[in-house]
Amino acid sequence: MQALLADFAARRGWEPFHTPKNLAMALTGEAGELAAEFQWLDTEESAQVMNDPDKAHAVRMEMADVLSYLLRLADVLGVDLEAALKEKVAINEGRFPTEVSMTRDVDR
Repeated sequence: MQALLADFAARRGWEPFHTPKNLAMALTGEAGELAAEFQWLDTEESAQVMNDPDKAHAVRMEMADVLSYLLRLADVLGVDLEAALKEKVAINEGRFPTEVSMTRDVDR
């Protein structure tokens, strides 16, 4: 996916604009656009959003935008996202042990 996006950007001469700052800002903007698809929906409506073809398409496209900017940012910075995710899950395993996290009375 990163190669696809890098090629797409290169063929358009966008590399000078794909700085870490610009990509992080674009990622934030796209995350906001994704959130906007759920704005004002109640819990049940948000759980059913993919049942409406138009809303489902909009959500998929915003999710693709978020993923695109995250992947480009990782590529530009040389971050291995799979390794970073595994590291973060390992950290969270220690922070949120299953036996504690499964209770509702946890004061965290």
